[in-house]
Amino acid sequence: MKEKIISKASELFLKLGFKSVTMDDIAGEMCISKKTIYKYFCNKEVLIEESTSMVHRQVHEIMDTIIAKNYNAIHENFEIREMFRDMFKNNIDTSPIYQLKKHYPEIYQNILSIEIDQCTQCFRDNSEKGVREGLYRNDLNVEVYVKFYYTLIFHINENTVSESEAQRIELEALEYHTRAMATPKGIAELEKQLQKIKA
Repeated sequence: MKEKIISKASELFLKLGFKSVTMDDIAGEMCISKKTIYKYFCNKEVLIEESTSMVHRQVHEIMDTIIAKNYNAIHENFEIREMFRDMFKNNIDTSPIYQLKKHYPEIYQNILSIEIDQCTQCFRDNSEKGVREGLYRNDLNVEVYVKFYYTLIFHINENTVSESEAQRIELEALEYHTRAMATPKGIAELEKQLQKIKA
């Protein structure tokens, strides 16, 4: 039951917003009493913590699945971007990350510290893979570029209220980041990925 509550709460929080969803809403959606929810979670904040942890795990499991498909480094980044777009496409247009930071800053900070470590490793692996594949320049200072990219991405998500606007700017950031690192072979692959989005 606890897992079912977390799953339904996560779905509602992402769809309708962390602030607007109440314990009554979750109970109503699940056809259970609010008392049943409080049996497992002493308050909404604890449920939000559990829900964000579950979403975080799901995101990284999907990312691992994409990475295991062994796309080239640039294609891999576009597949990961697509996964985020699909994950948040049925939501209200308020960025979940922006909401979390605004209304539940402590939970946001806890998630952020874990996320920075995992994203940094993911960006580093992708950069090194791209260099090996000849898509990124071999004189690349990987650590600096990793820091540039996560600073860009986290800044966009923390400061953009609209989810659709955040996704549009993230695509620009991905193109900007890729062009800065790419060899001519990498630019050709980037153009191919951008054409697929426009098609």
